[in-house]
Amino acid sequence: MIWLRPWTELRLAREWRYIVVHQSEGAVGSAWRNAVAQMEKPDRRGVAIWVETDGTVYWSTPEWAVPNHLNKGNRNDNKYIDNSSTYQQIDNESSIGVEFVGNYPNVRKPPTEAQIAAWRVLVRVLQARYDIPNERVFAHNWIDYKDRRYCEGCELARIARTQGVETAQQVEKGQ
Repeated sequence: MIWLRPWTELRLAREWRYIVVHQSEGAVGSAWRNAVAQMEKPDRRGVAIWVETDGTVYWSTPEWAVPNHLNKGNRNDNKYIDNSSTYQQIDNESSIGVEFVGNYPNVRKPPTEAQIAAWRVLVRVLQARYDIPNERVFAHNWIDYKDRRYCEGCELARIARTQGVETAQQVEKGQ
């Protein structure tokens, strides 16, 4: 991971409750440029974490910043998942966004093997640091209207939800 903005003391970080996975129509090599632009203006449209096609992860914003990566969870059609508990609940302030670049010009192009390998580690780190259970990892398209051509972030969110990560609270409660 390349830290453009290092972590702070956890007590100073935003209380992230959800992780939202995005896939960008950006070109291969665009993660660095996007991460630097996000670092310079944390509340612009974008995410806190950018993942390049080679698996390099860029942390671009302070942990208290709120990048603009979602509308307020406005999908209520149960097209991909049951949206009854997420409708109007998941927004920029409650969710940390992770963007996987490189599917331009074919938006249906899946993440690379290197991105998937990086994700398997990154999602565990995020879940452990912010105590986010598997069921609170979402693909962008699961909670927010996006693109009819493909399901943005679906493969990556499914991976996160099936890898059996226990959060600190679950271990503490004996779940």
